[in-house]
Amino acid sequence: MKKSALLLLVSIALVSCVSGEPKPLQLNSDACDFCKMTISNGQYGAELVTQKGRYYKFDDVACMIHFAKSNKVVPYKAFFVCDYLMGNTLVPVEKCYFLKGGTINSPMNGNAIAFTSKKEAERYQPKFNATILSWNELYSSY
Repeated sequence: MKKSALLLLVSIALVSCVSGEPKPLQLNSDACDFCKMTISNGQYGAELVTQKGRYYKFDDVACMIHFAKSNKVVPYKAFFVCDYLMGNTLVPVEKCYFLKGGTINSPMNGNAIAFTSKKEAERYQPKFNATILSWNELYSSY
């Protein structure tokens, strides 16, 4: 009985150590877990964290979405993208507004960028001739 209780406590402690916070992308060092290209531009980077605390890094939000859709057996805890204006700064996708299409030219032709401010997304929309999308709309578009 004591061993079972100890095992349960250790399991809970290990699970609670999984913060779900993003880990910074190491530009020109980390490789995309989908296309295997070196991540060299932080404006387009993305990351996802699994329920078990494993981190996957991507050079394009499209790579992250394709990866997530192709691995349906792995439960995900969080998705992060880099804000286009803040370079290599990862933020939760739920806090972002996305521009897709037009003249956006991302590493793997996902052609989408993220902004944490709706005002900034609206400001850049005519510059890129792109469509503003929510995370759910962007995810469904690939």
